[in-house]
Amino acid sequence: MKPLRSLIPIGTATLLPHTAQSVRWLEDQLLAHCSTWGYQEIILPTFEYLDVLAVGLAPEILEKCYKFADWGSGRILVLRPDATAQIARMVAMGLGGDALPLRFSYRTTVFRYEPEHRGRDREVFQVGFELLGKDTSQSDAEVVTLLAGLLERIGLPEWKISLGHVGFFKALLAQSGLSLSGRKQAEIAAAHKDIPQLEKILETERLSRSKVKDILQVPERYGRDEVLEWGMRIAGKDKQLLKPLQRLTQVYRQLIANGVQDHILLDLGEFRGFDYYDGVVFDVFTSTFGSEIGGGGRYNHLVGRFGRDLSAIGLGLDLDRVFSALERGGKVGGNGLKPVRIFTSPHQSEASFALAQRLRGAGICVIEEMIEGSPKSALSWVTTVARRRGVPCAMIFEEKTSTPQSVLLLEFTSYSQKPRQTRMLVQELPQRLQAFNHGNI
Repeated sequence: MKPLRSLIPIGTATLLPHTAQSVRWLEDQLLAHCSTWGYQEIILPTFEYLDVLAVGLAPEILEKCYKFADWGSGRILVLRPDATAQIARMVAMGLGGDALPLRFSYRTTVFRYEPEHRGRDREVFQVGFELLGKDTSQSDAEVVTLLAGLLERIGLPEWKISLGHVGFFKALLAQSGLSLSGRKQAEIAAAHKDIPQLEKILETERLSRSKVKDILQVPERYGRDEVLEWGMRIAGKDKQLLKPLQRLTQVYRQLIANGVQDHILLDLGEFRGFDYYDGVVFDVFTSTFGSEIGGGGRYNHLVGRFGRDLSAIGLGLDLDRVFSALERGGKVGGNGLKPVRIFTSPHQSEASFALAQRLRGAGICVIEEMIEGSPKSALSWVTTVARRRGVPCAMIFEEKTSTPQSVLLLEFTSYSQKPRQTRMLVQELPQRLQAFNHGNI
């Protein structure tokens, strides 16, 4: 038989019931919070025409796309590599409507080829939201404040939002005398906080020592007000450097007014890994995961690439990383439904089904099972089976009639070998089991 590893594509995952329930719970929590801010969920296509979507994607993202031919048209299709570019294409086509600003949320999967040694998934579950048609410091702060509320809601441990503006570093590079290719390489190095590589790039093009010093200090400048003060000293009276700093200052002051400043770290070297960002940018970090778990920023020029000039800002969270961070912090939730089981004999199957339907109508998860063996040994058999399967709650019809009025309720705990037994009337069960369904029994 082939090794199991060879039967599963690298970078993909199969989510078993417990994990799937937790992931769905996480998605529901995030989208429910977004809806309270007016962000409405949209569903994006899984694949697009490559030549259409390519205008919104950086070359390095295009190289990682999974491509295949459309049998009907012969055109090349691409599996969704990035949700933001799709939304930009959708809005540019007028599909989002004309009533600006537009607020969208989504849950989706993106697909990108990653070398095996990189340790990154090729299929990434995401939840995100986008605000289009509004370009103010208040709208920047809205998105960051919404993000902070999301992280609070799901109980992410010890999290921080790294907040910057790509315009400052880009202007500094442009004024340094670096070539266009050198600037691009420097941006990539800064995005990865690769100071040795950044230093090597600057040395190759023989910049002045003062300019090299200023550029190398940028990725290491993070904190709070002192970061802005340093940036202002470097900028002097240069309008190209002052403009992004002034916008970042306005956003930061608004975040202070919104009460989320304790979770914000200003970072002038915050750059993200996508070339379409052109304003405020941010990443999310937590103590229980070694790299960013999501991020976003302003991309005012991206929608224009598809034919409609429209400002925009958005965010995407990597659910795999968020889930891992929550799991390591012991804060993974579930979908709230724990199954109870009804064990019944053949002549009571109609009554069992009727009870199961009644309970399901009350929002209780129910599984029916047939008792094996003699009626005299039913309790022993059910206890053995329930223990083996990890069943927390079960019911047995003890009455011999085809329409019994009561059941024996069995509750199994880890601290006792024998289940707790309670005889209850059928009509009393829905209220009794509601507490169990939500973990309070």
